[in-house]
Amino acid sequence: MRRRDFITALGGVAAWSLTARAQQQPMPVIGWLTLGSTKGTAGFLAAFRQGLNEYGYVEGQNVAVEYRSANDKPDRLPELAADLVHSQVAVIFATGSGAARTAKAATSAIPLVLLTGSDFVQTGIVDSLGRPGGNITGVSLLDTQLMAKRLDLLCELLPQLTSVAYLAPGQRVGASPYMTRDMLAAARMLGRQLVIAEARSENDFEHAFATFVERGAGALVVGSTVLFFRNSGKLAALAARHRIPTIYPFREFASDGGLISYGPNLEDAYRLAGRYVGQILKGAKPAGLPVQQSSRFELVINLKTAKALGLTVPPTLLARADEVIE
Repeated sequence: MRRRDFITALGGVAAWSLTARAQQQPMPVIGWLTLGSTKGTAGFLAAFRQGLNEYGYVEGQNVAVEYRSANDKPDRLPELAADLVHSQVAVIFATGSGAARTAKAATSAIPLVLLTGSDFVQTGIVDSLGRPGGNITGVSLLDTQLMAKRLDLLCELLPQLTSVAYLAPGQRVGASPYMTRDMLAAARMLGRQLVIAEARSENDFEHAFATFVERGAGALVVGSTVLFFRNSGKLAALAARHRIPTIYPFREFASDGGLISYGPNLEDAYRLAGRYVGQILKGAKPAGLPVQQSSRFELVINLKTAKALGLTVPPTLLARADEVIE
């Protein structure tokens, strides 16, 4: 064999070897941890995948996702988190306060991207939003800080309102411990009496609404948790049946028949989280990725529901709405 042919052949073997090794490298795996299921969250999954795509990752092609759902059973979260850690996934994405706390407790080595309604510093997840340090970063929905705004919107809609109800998520379903505290502070600030009922499962909804009616609550604020989100239609139906004007944390509630909603855009938040996961897969360290905070908040009013309740929505409130459902 001529020397030139030999060198060419040797180069071809080397190139083939490098390609073969690249093809044999395992696909990175993202662990997805949540209290609820992914059922009914197609829009959020699509937004998360869009964020991943921006960094060149396509699920099923060059990245895999292992989904772990506790199906509204908080006691299962530690087991599911331990399974992801044992599987040595490349990064864990945890949604909801309960899943976020569980993921943090499960590992200090695997990068974590957390998406919760809680303030990351207030709840002790990180020491600083700008420099989270360690293995944690994520997106805060700032949901617990919106309680006063939601109550204020109800008071604008119902100026004569004196007593308001609050449907509180039970601690067992992953609620932030600060939600009820902030709601109490908002009621005191606005001079309204507050009636609180807690729901740990959907079986508690009927009793909670019966309590609100018995105590004479003139309106209702629904707290933020996966349990309530997954039962948005049922909560809207109960509010309609008992004729209680209700404000909810996300637009999806108003779309399902709820009167009014005010809160962050969840698809935006999932997209941001997907971007962070993509950056980490590219080699970024969570410690250097500042915790993002929701900046897009939406007011949605369902005029059809308002009409059924015999309510006239003030023009000033309608003018500020991001969406009016007629």
